[in-house]
Amino acid sequence: MAFHDEYARVTPFELTFPDRDVAVGLVTDIRAEAETRGADLQDWGAFNMLASVAGFLKDLREPDAPPESFMDYGALAYHAYHFLAAEAPVFVVGTHAARYLVDGRPDAGTVDVPSPAGYAQLPRHLFWIHSGGEGGPAEAVDGFFWFLGDDGLLRVLLVVGMREGRPGLGVVRVPDVPFAEASTWLHAGIREEGRDFATTLPGGDMEGLYSLTASGEVLKLAARLFAYMGQVPDAVGDVCTAAAAAEGQPAPSSLPFRRITLHA
Repeated sequence: MAFHDEYARVTPFELTFPDRDVAVGLVTDIRAEAETRGADLQDWGAFNMLASVAGFLKDLREPDAPPESFMDYGALAYHAYHFLAAEAPVFVVGTHAARYLVDGRPDAGTVDVPSPAGYAQLPRHLFWIHSGGEGGPAEAVDGFFWFLGDDGLLRVLLVVGMREGRPGLGVVRVPDVPFAEASTWLHAGIREEGRDFATTLPGGDMEGLYSLTASGEVLKLAARLFAYMGQVPDAVGDVCTAAAAAEGQPAPSSLPFRRITLHA
């Protein structure tokens, strides 16, 4: 199985906002309304109560979408807003670096985010989840959004199900957690049985695949990524943009990105 990590693939932000001007306009409208109403844009509930956000969600949701999907769409809008407000930082995690984050032992110590919000794109097809829990259909993980608020809570949204030729995506909301505890996630044992990140897919061991079975594993992976970026700054590449993709390769993102590689 090919694990693509050479450049940033089309991101969930770009799927949500094919027209960048629409995204910028929405951010402007949200800020203006929040200022008028005195709403805290870092508060997920207050954010989704804004008329500008509700109007966007109404257009975004499919007419036959189940009522509970509002929560997922709202989380996607929330993270997209803060992602753009932070100037849309994208970090592409290389395959060797991703394997180190799973199998290596990052040093304990202070863990900090490289920016208040951002998107970490994982190697395509390397990490998987089962939608709806164990036994559900397998979905490849594209990456995760994060946002660290002034209240000290880290908010993470996992993005799955992004495939060439299939519109849309899936999201998995991770419970908000105090980021001050991030250093304890580095070596926490999450699964009651078996090794954290071990694949749950038939034949996945032979392919070298990983599975995320609980929110704790997502947070553990995020903490290890943040710690690695802080402890090994040479592993973080310069800002660049993807060239045109070769035939058979994923469509490239139009957003600038920085690549995270394994660095001795």
